[in-house]
Amino acid sequence: MKTFFQKSKRWLPGTIISIILIGVILNAVDIPKTINALLEANYRLLLIAGMLNILWLMVRTKVWQTLLKDIPSYKDTFITTSEGYLLNNFLPFRLGELGRAFLLSRKTPLSFAEIIPTVFVERIFDLIISAAILLTALPYIAQTEGTAQIAYIIGGLVLLAIIILYLLAHNQEWALSFFDKITTRAPKINKLGGELVKSLLNGLTVFTDGWLFLRFILWMLLNWAIAIVQYTLIITAFFPQATLIWGMFGIGAAAFGGAIPSLPGAIGTLEAAIAGSLTLLSDDASSALAVALVVRLFNYTFSGIVGIYGLTTEGETLSGIYQQLMDFRKGGS
Repeated sequence: MKTFFQKSKRWLPGTIISIILIGVILNAVDIPKTINALLEANYRLLLIAGMLNILWLMVRTKVWQTLLKDIPSYKDTFITTSEGYLLNNFLPFRLGELGRAFLLSRKTPLSFAEIIPTVFVERIFDLIISAAILLTALPYIAQTEGTAQIAYIIGGLVLLAIIILYLLAHNQEWALSFFDKITTRAPKINKLGGELVKSLLNGLTVFTDGWLFLRFILWMLLNWAIAIVQYTLIITAFFPQATLIWGMFGIGAAAFGGAIPSLPGAIGTLEAAIAGSLTLLSDDASSALAVALVVRLFNYTFSGIVGIYGLTTEGETLSGIYQQLMDFRKGGS
């Protein structure tokens, strides 16, 4: 019983959050109206958005391959990226991030320890860019004055974050020494956090190669630009009055909704973030939920097909990978 409660501390909070949000959503929307919105959507725009989703996945693969210094083949990186999203959609604890590093280490000369820092760096930049997109859209949504000045401030903060990461990359010994100093009185934090910080700093070596860093940033910005256009098209399929700002606000909210503890695949939190943000703009919760459901469908379909193909050809199953990852986290093989 004690073991059950110890384990539940990890998955129970996210489960509760997802269930509560699903209940809130179902209480706020009119399901028949949501179904009607899905039937009357502009399917031409949704088809284009679907094609952009495939392009997004291809560019996202290039982002990760660039961080990996082009050592893995594009095919291996593409399949493994898709496998990672598939694992995230169905396994708890965002094991897809750990899983794709684990799976790629089997296909390339790179070890898990060399791959996992690149996943951290990718996610850090996702967080920085998504925050910048959301904060840039907010003033326009709120129709406040000084939107240009706020955009400049956000741009400055993003630049500052990149400069800090750059300095850390070039002063890794100092950063590790500083972390060790401030956590000396907390052995557990020192041990666990020290490994995490060391792994992160290893990933930041991208900053020590100017051309590599430039290519990474360009691919990352292109990837997010595609995502903004895709979200705008999906939203416009249900709300013809939508603008690019709606797409920016929606994708920014979705990024943070997906980061909240939840059931696998951000069930409940993703829908609440997208539907909530669009309800603020349109006052139509039912159609806003339809947008969220289409986003969910796209997230499952395209990466899912490639991910299932990859796991099948490699003789793996979701349950098998889950057990291997849990054993790996415990120090097993």
